Amino acid sequence: MSKPFEFLFRVRYGECDAQGVVFNARYGDYTDLAVNEYLRAALGGYPELVRLGYETQVVRLLTEWKAPARYDEVLKASVYPSHFGNTSFTLTVEFVNRATGALVATSQATYVLVDAKEFTKQIIPAEIKSALLEGAVGKQINQAG
Repeated sequence: MSKPFEFLFRVRYGECDAQGVVFNARYGDYTDLAVNEYLRAALGGYPELVRLGYETQVVRLLTEWKAPARYDEVLKASVYPSHFGNTSFTLTVEFVNRATGALVATSQATYVLVDAKEFTKQIIPAEIKSALLEGAVGKQINQAG
């Protein structure tokens, strides 16, 4: 398997709960951030998808937690497509503590491709599927500083 797309970011203080770990709901935000950077690397960004006449809608988001992440730790989110249907696709995001290599959480986000004006389901065009499969492979965005 090729090296997946990687998004590095630092956990901020306000993202942690009273227990001192990343609040569980933040992983939805983290998934969204990682996927947006993935789309930027693969397609030129979400605005490019809209320019082509499409948008995406989240229809399923599943997160499984394995270990805590804490303030100021750097997480590496590896993003890769794990399923394609006719009108939907799933991106898997694996969150790993960059310093220790420990798997922190895994999210699977399923999106439906829709028309940008009517919001009706659309068949995923071959060029978009190809870009999602190959366009971000091996790229890395580092916002961790």
